[in-house]
Amino acid sequence: MLNALIVDDEPLAHKVILHHLASHRDVKVVKQCHNAAEALAWLASNRADLIFLDINMPQLNGMDMLKVMANRPQVIIVSAYEEFALQGFELDVTDYLLKPVSEARLTSAMDKIRQRSAANKPAQTPKEIVIKVDRELRKVSLRDISYLEAYGNYVKVWQGDSMLLANSTLKKLLAELPAQAFSQIHKSFVVRNNAVIGKDSDSVLLDNQMRLKVGKSFKSVLTRLLPLPGQ
Repeated sequence: MLNALIVDDEPLAHKVILHHLASHRDVKVVKQCHNAAEALAWLASNRADLIFLDINMPQLNGMDMLKVMANRPQVIIVSAYEEFALQGFELDVTDYLLKPVSEARLTSAMDKIRQRSAANKPAQTPKEIVIKVDRELRKVSLRDISYLEAYGNYVKVWQGDSMLLANSTLKKLLAELPAQAFSQIHKSFVVRNNAVIGKDSDSVLLDNQMRLKVGKSFKSVLTRLLPLPGQ
């Protein structure tokens, strides 16, 4: 849910924005202010993800409000004056809408807001993977995987001492795993990094006591795992 603030001295502008936002169920207008001073006072103790901001307002205009704001949320300028557009984009506003605002134009601006919001969110590491075993789809917790072993056009998914035979190639399955959590150490083996409890110059020891060879072309991967004895 995006919490929105409207800042405009014209009551009609508030009505138009509210009307156009009615179909955007992920947006909630949490506050309506009719001047910049009122908005700044509210923002001092409240949070908004998005501000619809007019430019030409008494006392403090919209541009000056932007300049004094710290940690600005995304801003859509809504103005009758197009000459402020360049200055607005220099202040990193997400979009600039000219009054009267059409529903289509506001929808386009909201698409930009959502794209920016998604881009700014940290990527979440998946906690499980779905694999096909025979004709059945199975969810496997990533933290339960010790290692993967290539087996022709299949992959043995080892969870401790138990094994599932996945209908997949090792390359395809590796592409679905978080790179920061799994490492390929051999053309036939992929290990979960946290499952490695020991290593030497050409092999790793896993928490299920399985020792796997490290391929010559994968030796550099060892530096990302545990330090060698004596290091």
